[in-house]
Amino acid sequence: MAEDAPALELAQDRPLTLTQRVAGLNQQQKIGLMIAVAATIALLAGLWMWGQTPEYRVLYSNLSDRDGGAIIDALQQQNIPYKFSEGGGALLVPANQVHEMRLRLASQGLPKGSLAGFELMENQKFGTSQFLEQVNYQRALEGELARSMQTLAAVQAARVHLALPKPTVFVKEQQKPSASVVLSLYPGRTLDSGQINGIIHLISSSVPDMPAKNVTVLDQSGSLLNMPKEGSGGPMDATQLKYVRQIEQDYIKRVEAILVPLVGSGNVHAQITADIDFSQAEQTAEIYKPNLDPKDSSLRSQQNMESVTGGGQLSAGVPGALSNQPPVPATAPIVNPASAVAAANVAPGASRHKESTINYEVDRTIRYTKLPVGSIKRISAAVVVNNRAVTDKNGKVSTKPLTDSEKEQITALVKEAIGFDANRGDTLNVLNSAFNEIKEAPLPEIPLWKQPEMIELAKDVLRYVLIVGIALFLLLRVIRPAFKTIEPPPPPKAPEIPPEDAAALAEEADKLRQQKAMQNFETNLQEVKKMAKDDPKVVASVLKEWVQK
Repeated sequence: MAEDAPALELAQDRPLTLTQRVAGLNQQQKIGLMIAVAATIALLAGLWMWGQTPEYRVLYSNLSDRDGGAIIDALQQQNIPYKFSEGGGALLVPANQVHEMRLRLASQGLPKGSLAGFELMENQKFGTSQFLEQVNYQRALEGELARSMQTLAAVQAARVHLALPKPTVFVKEQQKPSASVVLSLYPGRTLDSGQINGIIHLISSSVPDMPAKNVTVLDQSGSLLNMPKEGSGGPMDATQLKYVRQIEQDYIKRVEAILVPLVGSGNVHAQITADIDFSQAEQTAEIYKPNLDPKDSSLRSQQNMESVTGGGQLSAGVPGALSNQPPVPATAPIVNPASAVAAANVAPGASRHKESTINYEVDRTIRYTKLPVGSIKRISAAVVVNNRAVTDKNGKVSTKPLTDSEKEQITALVKEAIGFDANRGDTLNVLNSAFNEIKEAPLPEIPLWKQPEMIELAKDVLRYVLIVGIALFLLLRVIRPAFKTIEPPPPPKAPEIPPEDAAALAEEADKLRQQKAMQNFETNLQEVKKMAKDDPKVVASVLKEWVQK
């Protein structure tokens, strides 16, 4: 027993390995330890996967069943994770792959949309009736037009309804086709008049014999987007309002451009109102003027008449051989010869009457005038000029009102700039006053903790801090207590010894050590003797080495 005591003490002082500690547990403790380790590993793996899970964002929403299935097949082929929103109305993919996937799917023609186009004509079956062919053609044409309109940036969705009359050989019974368009615009987007006219002409050009006036365009709220017809007598349309605003802005720019070099930038403000006449008028005037100068008049007709009354008719002609001669060639005398002969052969006592009628062309003027549309009827202008800045000897800046001569010069310049015409009722008011400068308050800076990038960073940091905190909690509260259960119990504490017995116990301990040393020496000596007796060669070699050293 004395020989085994040092070995036992040495074994008690040496720490046990983990394998030895686990081997010393009973069956129930081993099962509990295995469950704790497995739960810890599973929880840590779950935390790691949660930390690696990407943020999902909307790829497409409000997809049809056909487009949704095609997009899911494309995502599965590319090993892209996806999921649906709670309501199932949106398809979600990782945020860092949204734009890339949209481009890839667009290259594949996805999503195609629920509108059917001319692909309906590709699946025509043999024996289809003419009525069904016409219906499919109309559906295809409506779908293609709707797809074309959906390419506009402001249009989210479009529906087109065509009314195509049946063809007929009777001219009186022929009808023009018409179309109705319903547009669903993106929130906050609008269509200007040019885009609306473009949609109308797109439809009228795509359907044969369809006039543009037969196209009706509505938005999702039911508002009519078509422009009013010209000459309807209603209020001004968008084009006329834009024309008025453009004229007013041009006049304002003229006034400011001519006054800014004189008074400085920001020291003049002008507002001009233009009264524009958009009425359409045509005039036809027929004017008659008297013929003042006969020389400049044009002769229209002339008639002379002369008659003789009373007395006998005298013989005419020259008797003799000359009367029997052949006639000479005919001539066209200026004065009627018969009249001259009659005038010469008027019998005494006869009366003669002459009448002459001359008709001249009437001086008539026919004037056809078409008055221009959009002429300026009246201009009202108001100009405000700031006081002039004056710097004294000390460099102090002060303001000073303009003099009367300066005001007159500014007024004259403004009149020339806007084409002032007092006859048509134009008015101009120029005011000189000190401007009330309003200092704009600086915009408050967004706090650091409200900035979007800082919010995203805080979310990421909070996620990892939460993972680390849970891991530490498991390590300190679960794993460490579980391993403490397999450690051997601590050795019992030695009882406290009174001071008066400490010396006696120390002496006894020394005596025990000496006894143990003597016993160990004697034991070792006996073993050496036994070894020298059993194997003297080994002992001799050991002694030889000691002597050589």
